[in-house]
Amino acid sequence: MTNQPPLKNKGHLHPMTQFIRNLVSIFEKNGFEVFTGSEVESEWTNFDFLNVASDHPSRDAQDTFWLKNGDLLRTHTTALQSSAMKDRQPPVRFIMPGKIYRNEATDQTHEAIFYQLDGFVIDKDIKLTDLLGTLDHLFKQLLGPDTEVRFRPHLFPFVEPGVEMDLKWKGKWMEMAGAGMIHPIVLKNMGLNPDEWQGYAFGIGLDRFVMSYYGIDDIRLLHKNDLRFLNQF
Repeated sequence: MTNQPPLKNKGHLHPMTQFIRNLVSIFEKNGFEVFTGSEVESEWTNFDFLNVASDHPSRDAQDTFWLKNGDLLRTHTTALQSSAMKDRQPPVRFIMPGKIYRNEATDQTHEAIFYQLDGFVIDKDIKLTDLLGTLDHLFKQLLGPDTEVRFRPHLFPFVEPGVEMDLKWKGKWMEMAGAGMIHPIVLKNMGLNPDEWQGYAFGIGLDRFVMSYYGIDDIRLLHKNDLRFLNQF
């Protein structure tokens, strides 16, 4: 074989891939197991299992991409909770990174296809402060100790109580994550006794996290595959 000259432009991982790998490694070092699954889910796993009401607007066609057979493109990686807990018993610590789909208009901070990292912990004597401390520590570890975050009460069907987490970015608050204590109905759907087990869950919008991490102004740049943009990373 003849010696081949070295490639001048070897290429590199997409900034989203780089960021997800870094984030996953942080969670793994803290005892979380990584779980992935299909981007196509059933109505049961995406909605019913998670205590989403049958008349909830998120089920409408203007929010969800439905398939002809009644399945759908998952609207959150929270839909993986059902599969992750199949044949498993707590205590457990899971993270579930992946691509999700929502039928919505795009703008500077919104996309119809984007990435999310969901996670949940189930054990005995789990408290809301455990969740808030986990998220606060994660964002400050990646973005710096002076990072400003805030938590606001919010209603999600699959947690009770629920909170939204905002990040101070370019002088404005930007929603970054939804979270809360796993709803007793969801615990029962997992086959668990909510009087014995408690848990918290969170879903982080990774595209916005990457924007704040790298200082990117527009979420759509992450999906255009423009080499002038990607070669900066």
